[in-house]
Amino acid sequence: MKKIFAMTLLAALPLAAMAQYEEGSENGVVSLAGREGFSIQTKKADFVFKPYLLVQTAANINWYDDEGLDKAYNQDNLANSGFAVPYAVLGFTGKAWGKVSFNLSINAAASGGAILQQAWIDVAMKEAFAVRIGKFKTPFSHGYLTTLGETMMPTLPTSLTAAVIMPYSLNAVTPNIGTGFDLGVEIHGFAANKFGYEIGIFNGTGASVNTATKTISDDWHIPSLLYAGRFTFMPKGIMPATQGNPDRLHEDKWMLGASANLNVESESESTNDTRAGLEFAMLKNKLYIGAEAYYMHVGFTDRQKIDKTYDFLGGYVQGGYFVAPRVQVAARYDFFNRNGVDTNGFLNMPAVGCNYFFKNCNLKLQAMYQFIGRTGHDTQLDRDNDDLGLAKHSGTIQLQYSF
Repeated sequence: MKKIFAMTLLAALPLAAMAQYEEGSENGVVSLAGREGFSIQTKKADFVFKPYLLVQTAANINWYDDEGLDKAYNQDNLANSGFAVPYAVLGFTGKAWGKVSFNLSINAAASGGAILQQAWIDVAMKEAFAVRIGKFKTPFSHGYLTTLGETMMPTLPTSLTAAVIMPYSLNAVTPNIGTGFDLGVEIHGFAANKFGYEIGIFNGTGASVNTATKTISDDWHIPSLLYAGRFTFMPKGIMPATQGNPDRLHEDKWMLGASANLNVESESESTNDTRAGLEFAMLKNKLYIGAEAYYMHVGFTDRQKIDKTYDFLGGYVQGGYFVAPRVQVAARYDFFNRNGVDTNGFLNMPAVGCNYFFKNCNLKLQAMYQFIGRTGHDTQLDRDNDDLGLAKHSGTIQLQYSF
């Protein structure tokens, strides 16, 4: 049955897709659209080289419930607080000969393999067909695919980033729903000024691994890789990958998207993880609205000798509005049944924020507060497990500079 499901998903991938990347913002870090900035190019403009930079500095405060804390070791409710540099990205992007695009970025705030944030080459045969290879964002989730410096909140929804909760004997297996950056190859394109697609095969090991480490699945006898695809419908042209920009207050765009992926023998060859997602995003003058719902199925490989499977649901709805030309107010409601759909109860995580965009200097100041509540659990243990390791109250003030 598992093998039939895998082959069905693989056969369906050519139907999945995503839009071509918007001109000027395809580096995925900062939007270059409408900016003169600094660039090097030939007289015929058949070669363009443009560096970019993104630095984020933040002050964080996190307050945790008593569960999970050991008072015997003087563990405090207030933890993981202070100052941080979430991203310090230096990179360059460019085009050559009208067909080739390239991008490389280093995140000095990361460690290990994640220091290399992106490194890819894109060859466009035509608008409807291009090939990208290297390290880049996997085609899943509007939250991750938004340009990094253009997100409405300083942190991604917790339902995308938090690891799921498994029974204590299985705690070595802790996947999360978001897939983020990975190494691989994809085809993508944009057709009829409405439909986009992206179909890719990736290592499935995430941003922290830059080497080839995968093998053949013992159960399904296919390469143990991440197979992913996304399809979007944008009737008014390409949806900008932004959640709020004071230079784009006269947009009228909206997008519907569907995506799916299968990560074969993920989590140290112990599980096969299937994800699916639906998304909506809209920019209408000063208003931005975004919403996503996603699902993950976790099944164990035969060698684990565990017959039970687990299913998880999450999603969010968020919106931002420019109450002044350079002031955006924001709100988000995020939910996640982190214990799985077979266990009653879920996390509800409302958040509010405010962004100020300084004029003519590419500075952006963000402030955000999030509360994590728990609803509908059968037992106190389920309730305690659901937000284990997550702050009940969290606040962030972040200053961002980019060029």
